[in-house]
Amino acid sequence: MAETLRILQPGISAITDLGRRSAGSVGQMSGGALDQYSARIANVLVASPENAPLIELTALNFLAVPSTDLLISVTGAPAEVTVNDVRAEQWQPVVVPAGASLAVTGIRDGLRVYVAIHGSIRADTLMGSCAPDSVLGFGRVLGRGDDVQVDVDCPPIRHPHFDIPVFRLDAPRPKFGDCWVVPVTDGPDIADFHGTESSLFDQEFVVGNSSNHIGLRLSSSDGHALPARVATSEVLSRGVPIGAVEVPAGHELLVLHRGRGVTAGYPVLAVVTTTGLDRLGQARAGHRVQFSSVGVASAVDAHRARSRGLEELRTRVGAVFASLAIPDHSSPIHTSPALAPSPSIAPDPAFTISSALTLESA
Repeated sequence: MAETLRILQPGISAITDLGRRSAGSVGQMSGGALDQYSARIANVLVASPENAPLIELTALNFLAVPSTDLLISVTGAPAEVTVNDVRAEQWQPVVVPAGASLAVTGIRDGLRVYVAIHGSIRADTLMGSCAPDSVLGFGRVLGRGDDVQVDVDCPPIRHPHFDIPVFRLDAPRPKFGDCWVVPVTDGPDIADFHGTESSLFDQEFVVGNSSNHIGLRLSSSDGHALPARVATSEVLSRGVPIGAVEVPAGHELLVLHRGRGVTAGYPVLAVVTTTGLDRLGQARAGHRVQFSSVGVASAVDAHRARSRGLEELRTRVGAVFASLAIPDHSSPIHTSPALAPSPSIAPDPAFTISSALTLESA
């Protein structure tokens, strides 16, 4: 049955999912959660499909009250999570009784927090996704007093002896802080830099104030020279992948994220890997970024290792939920078309253009 989550303090929050995987084929942004790993974990912890709608919080405090008992999980950047002013754990399933206040405050060492709900959140979709699209004006940004409709079928969850809910599922957590080491592979235009590309790796960069879901602006932290394109040929507008590290004329690098357009005309020196994109999704203005060079094989291995961790967590969740008679709505972890092509899913053309330099473009 449909119940509601009443938003009392929205901060900056929106309903999203993992985005539109084939949007590039029609010239649209992919969109979706900026930290895809944290979003996936949040849904796994409540036995929901990995692409199920959830709430993405950005930087500011959030407060909501459900009309029924909810089983939720809160992942992403470290924060204070409380239920009726009693501290609750992140990266674990949490019971929020009907009428209780769920508060997420003090987001730190990162920028975004994800709240997933067992059952489903009702949301309109565009091309199969509820992710906001700022260009088309689609999506649901939450406001004070809004009611988020949720479908729930979870029985009351209490410890059989102590009358308190207990979950210890050991979800793998990424590290958070103010300095992010971001792996990248060679970009399609690396030969145009004739050796100056090394300056991408021997210095720290600072995230600029105008960074957002479209991309991050990075400047040198100590005034070192940026990589410089030596080739004099014209760079034509062409498709660019999510994670493209562009080098425009000026004093900043641009790193395109999930809200990017699908074409651009700046030289692409490198492409951020899937794991690196999630880290950049948590980078705040003023945070430092260091780039590390990896090969495509290493990037694929890291992606596969993380997918295995998600599958292992889903197995643990399934076993615990079965013992508590909690319905399991999950589906198998999605495998990137780069690893196992599926004829039923059309890959984003940007994936082909990047020559498999980033797995998240598919």
